[in-house]
Amino acid sequence: MKGKGSIFAFLLVCFSMTGVLFSQTTGKIKGKVTDATNGKALEYANVVIEGTSRGTATDKNGEFTILNVPPGTYTLRVLYMGYQTKQIENVRVSVNRTSYYDIELNQSVVELAPVVVQASVVSMKKDQTSSIRNVSSEQIDVMPIENIGAAISMQAGVVEGHFRGGRLTEVAYLIDGIPVTESFGGAGKSVDLEPEAVADLEVITGTFNAEYGQAMSGIVNAVTKGGSSTFHGMISGQLGNYFTPNKDIFIGLDDGELTRNQDYKMSMSGPILGNKLSFFANVRYQDNKNHLNGLRRFNPGDYSNFESVDPADWYSEHTGDGAYVPMNKSKNLSVMTKITALPFNGFRTSLLATYNRDNWFGYDHAFKYNPDGMSSTHRESGIAALEINHLLTKRMFYELKLSAMRHDHGYYLFENPFDEGYLHDRFLRNTGPGFFTGGQNKDHDIRIKTEYSGKFDFSWQITQQHNIKTGAHLILHDLDNQYHQIRNYYYGTQWENELYVPSILPDSSIYSDVYRVKPVEFAAYIQDKMEFDEMVINVGLRYEYFNPKTVYPSQRRNPANQLDFPDDPEKMSEYPDADAKIQLSPRFGLAYQLGEAALLRFSYGHFRKMPPLYALYQNHAFQVAPADYATTMGNAQIKPEKTIQYEIGLWQQLMEGMGMEVALYYRDIYDMLSAKVITTFNQIEYGLYSNKDYGNAKGLELKFDFVRGSFSSYLNYTLQYTRGNADNPLQTFTRAGNSMDPIPRLIPMSWDQRHTFNLTIGYNTAAYGATMTGYYNSGSPYTWSPVSESMLSRVNLYPNNAAAPSRFSVDLAGYYNIPIPGPFKAKLVLNVYNLFDTLNEVWVNAETGRAYTAIIRDTDIAAHHSDFNTFEDVVQNPSMYASPRLIKAGLELMF
Repeated sequence: MKGKGSIFAFLLVCFSMTGVLFSQTTGKIKGKVTDATNGKALEYANVVIEGTSRGTATDKNGEFTILNVPPGTYTLRVLYMGYQTKQIENVRVSVNRTSYYDIELNQSVVELAPVVVQASVVSMKKDQTSSIRNVSSEQIDVMPIENIGAAISMQAGVVEGHFRGGRLTEVAYLIDGIPVTESFGGAGKSVDLEPEAVADLEVITGTFNAEYGQAMSGIVNAVTKGGSSTFHGMISGQLGNYFTPNKDIFIGLDDGELTRNQDYKMSMSGPILGNKLSFFANVRYQDNKNHLNGLRRFNPGDYSNFESVDPADWYSEHTGDGAYVPMNKSKNLSVMTKITALPFNGFRTSLLATYNRDNWFGYDHAFKYNPDGMSSTHRESGIAALEINHLLTKRMFYELKLSAMRHDHGYYLFENPFDEGYLHDRFLRNTGPGFFTGGQNKDHDIRIKTEYSGKFDFSWQITQQHNIKTGAHLILHDLDNQYHQIRNYYYGTQWENELYVPSILPDSSIYSDVYRVKPVEFAAYIQDKMEFDEMVINVGLRYEYFNPKTVYPSQRRNPANQLDFPDDPEKMSEYPDADAKIQLSPRFGLAYQLGEAALLRFSYGHFRKMPPLYALYQNHAFQVAPADYATTMGNAQIKPEKTIQYEIGLWQQLMEGMGMEVALYYRDIYDMLSAKVITTFNQIEYGLYSNKDYGNAKGLELKFDFVRGSFSSYLNYTLQYTRGNADNPLQTFTRAGNSMDPIPRLIPMSWDQRHTFNLTIGYNTAAYGATMTGYYNSGSPYTWSPVSESMLSRVNLYPNNAAAPSRFSVDLAGYYNIPIPGPFKAKLVLNVYNLFDTLNEVWVNAETGRAYTAIIRDTDIAAHHSDFNTFEDVVQNPSMYASPRLIKAGLELMF
């Protein structure tokens, strides 16, 4: 890739600049100490967190607050002269949360052993004003998951990656509060963490506080592990393969190939300089061939012609070796390091670095017999950050965070666009057999995106009831985009059919999109967390500013001045600076305690997010192709998308260790990204990104958990209704290009899955354990199309008018600790995905509503010309099914 090898240099430069980390990554412990006999407040009682230097003394009302506590599980110790010491175990602190404890002490004239009690669940949920789920590292360790995304998808309110009915681009992803959302495409993350590196995973579906921005439907914040006071380490290796009887669908799988998927991990933590300086490091490398194979019958340089109806006229070169070739394989390297320093009491600084290098292939059925002609996706990304956390007083602290992130993206067959391996376009033919019998994919996309960001947060516990938090956040973007289609240097000449030299055209061509832009983003917020005996209120306001730092054409009907009107200047474009976008977003949340074991909450807010950067800058030269509906153009004048959301929720402790949470929500989504049709002065129609789409979503989320000793169970259920006028920004534009009527009403979105359910059951001890998760999805909408012979084919049916079949699968994770002498520990690990090898249909045929099927007509058979396959081969696409049963087994060594 163009930036290959530069990420490491980039990280080193960032470290040398002493930058810093984003949103708060600590929590708070709060409570009141009283006499158990008469309820009198005990002033000057000592409250300490065991094993740390953190603690405080109660005030005259017996109240105490311990700020700035890192996520984790602690023991709280309360001491007062003349009273028996009380010890509260399993005090769970999560990011941005407060754990509350009303502590009663018994008088004692002699020193007795401390009274040991367990932290109550209601104490840790009292301040929850919205749907927040915190997944601990202990839970992640035993889950049957491969990555953090799998843990996120299990949460109530998340359906196929969509949070509460929104588009994929409506979620913000953070690491230690640092924004890592992939801002060009708007969905997913620029950098990834492995599950072994995460201490606490915070997932917010719906409303959230004013400190969070650039999100509309959800927040995901992964808090990383830090160093330890003693050395710990782990190294593991797992090998996997697919075991299924459906080898007629998943061709080329071999039960004896035990190394088809390889997974190697290593992590280590320990002190560098006593308790003052420590480190944590994690590495993971995966080499996965995965489950979809092609058959190398053809090489890219083979030429075939099956166009004639007479087989005697067919010509075919097939020089392939006939080997099975993995077509959705991937190689992934992930590295994370963190150094934490505690130079003096109340001051903590952390240096974080991550590095990802990935290569993914996406299955393309058309290349089944010519797999070497496919392009693949490349990613090399990293982030460097330094966080400073300073406790000024027991009631006041600040966090200063700066970070630098670089994401190098590539999609190509050869990194060099002039590589001699590129072949003439005449080899790329699929007429007749329906598969490419040679040739190559020639899209060539390289994009380097750098983000420098800094954030300052200040938190002040003014009184026991009021915690004021304010902050500011600046992001400097640097986007270098280089998209080309590989062309023939001799195109348009008399030699174009005989000679071939790969070439690329400049940005002034419709075959390229080359630009570099540096937009600026700024935000500030203030919020007040009001904490009373039985009620918590969050009130906040967020200010956001975005400057695209580019120009736009003043005359959209002649954007690049490709048409000349010397006598009519109004028909010619000028290029003024695009406007900066400014918005204010109010947020409100309330939680009220109902008795000793129930909480009622309500929240409301306005949430805004700028559309992905491609929607502002695509087709930066403003060129319009000579054909209708062949061009889409970015719009730097586009506005932020907006949602207004309401939520009401109830949490109830049913019995000790068992709780249930229910949430109802509704949201309107305005100014969604779309593409409107613009007609040039010479009557060419093209698409311009704009804010025309609307949607809404409503639903119910149910969460149930039960933990008792070594047994645990978690249930998540989502009932969802989501409607809108378009699935994606280009849907309306595409329908117009296909001469289809506009959609005059709201339709179900393609992710409008009615029921989403998962149940996790685990039994885990120090010696062995197993956890099983079952998933049920009721099926997403798809667009059913009647056969052309039916009278219904004359009716303009709306999209997403039918439901695909439901899906069910079960995953399993297990371990067994092997007793061995010495400092090492050994553990056998087993992961099984799709335990019962269910054939789950991911997408379906538009006419039959089922995968791997089609209504085949005589005309289809007659038009199919091939000497190596049948027409059924064209419609039987194995990627229509989810992956078959995967079994991974390995050994883990720990010290």
